[in-house]
Amino acid sequence: NYTINVQLNDHAKTLTGFEQIEYINHSPDTLLYIWFHIWPNAYKNNSTSWSRQSGSKHNGTKKRGIIDSLNFKVDGLSAITEPDSEHIDILKLLLPVPLLPGKSITIETGFFVKLPKYVSRLGYSNNSYYISQWYPKPAVYDSKGWHPMPYLDRGEFYSEFGNYIVNISVPGDYIIAATGTMQNADELN
Repeated sequence: NYTINVQLNDHAKTLTGFEQIEYINHSPDTLLYIWFHIWPNAYKNNSTSWSRQSGSKHNGTKKRGIIDSLNFKVDGLSAITEPDSEHIDILKLLLPVPLLPGKSITIETGFFVKLPKYVSRLGYSNNSYYISQWYPKPAVYDSKGWHPMPYLDRGEFYSEFGNYIVNISVPGDYIIAATGTMQNADELN
């Protein structure tokens, strides 16, 4: 279950956010870590799985994307992360305390996303934004184990279901197209 607060800076082409996740271990296994997808890093350079698959060449750092400023806490305790050895858009969150079957924890982190020039699913084009797979989210753990998948150009995402409360702040002249319930209808003309 997610609570996410995020703000778009349309001049800098960035997102600044904070998320809180209630992670419930529905498996029969004790978890010592949780794999996280940090998929905006797929746009970081030309050697990611997405870049190699798509053949995309983001020339110059202004056209590239990145997610950083992660500072994970689990139930209020600072947690260590380890990068995946092959994919810069996946990381391992080491849990300060093992997560037993049927138990839950609260994971929190801030994050900062520099949006790439739009190529595939995420980015900006002039004053339009296409935002998908933009926040840190746990990989799926099922009967076959963890599924920490890199972000790809061709393929589908395997994600958990959950409840989302997402508060999006944008400049007043923007229109948001998303699912959910509008919270500020009284501010519309």
